[in-house]
Amino acid sequence: MSYNRKVAHRLFYLPLFFKMTFCSGRCTAALLLVLSPVPIAYLIYLERAVPSTHVISYHSSGFLRECAKWDDVGRRFLVSFMDGGGIGEVVIRDSDSDDSEVLEEVILVKDVDIAGNASAGIVIDRDRNRLLVAIGDLVGNKYSALAAYDLSTWHRIFLTELSGYSKEISFADDVAFDAQGNTYVTDAKGSKIWKVDVNGKLVSTIKSPLFTPPGWFINLVALNGIVYHPNGFLIVIHTFSGLLYKIDLTEGDDSNKVNVIEVTGGTLRFGDGIELLSPTKIVIAGSLNIF
Repeated sequence: MSYNRKVAHRLFYLPLFFKMTFCSGRCTAALLLVLSPVPIAYLIYLERAVPSTHVISYHSSGFLRECAKWDDVGRRFLVSFMDGGGIGEVVIRDSDSDDSEVLEEVILVKDVDIAGNASAGIVIDRDRNRLLVAIGDLVGNKYSALAAYDLSTWHRIFLTELSGYSKEISFADDVAFDAQGNTYVTDAKGSKIWKVDVNGKLVSTIKSPLFTPPGWFINLVALNGIVYHPNGFLIVIHTFSGLLYKIDLTEGDDSNKVNVIEVTGGTLRFGDGIELLSPTKIVIAGSLNIF
């Protein structure tokens, strides 16, 4: 078993793998030769450093983990697997347990029919007792899907193909849902957002010129973290540019309701996952800023 810390996986491996998809074999080898010492050295530093905040350590069945969500009912973290796909859980011990104890990851889901694809962003839909999972082809960027699982039985409720095995480049990265149970999935490679209804039917795609800022390198990792605000709009981060978008869902054509949010007090470049802490405060992983 390998020893994992979520932060190290989240910040370093995801951008590196996206860059690799644009290189030939020789280019990839050269890129790895140059860049691999950087994340490895930083991971060693993280392992040796005394953390400034509380850290939960666990033994994992794999190497690369993408997203973690706290399940307050189950008293556990649900974790998505980048390396081959799947979902696991890390159950938290009672309050009297030793904080230095290393916990164990337990595999909950490993679907054979979509094996080899990455499980990326996840979100818990408590009202419908389900976990929504963004699924994508990490290496070739040729397949994206949305899966929903029952939180009690782990039966798969539906699997919705968002982009099939075609020439379209896409990667389903993160997921959010609104009050009606509609799901929104960001495409980190194709700079768009898929909308899927509560029953798993793909109903529309949200596109905007604002989703593609100038510069090809800026769009290597595009739309990423996404959350739904109870006032009826989405908040989405564009990773490499740091642009933050507001997408109004209350009326009109989806493509005409995109605005860039003006951010002060720091850059959001390399922003990743987003969590809504309150109606007036969000936290964005990777940027190390709270707004």
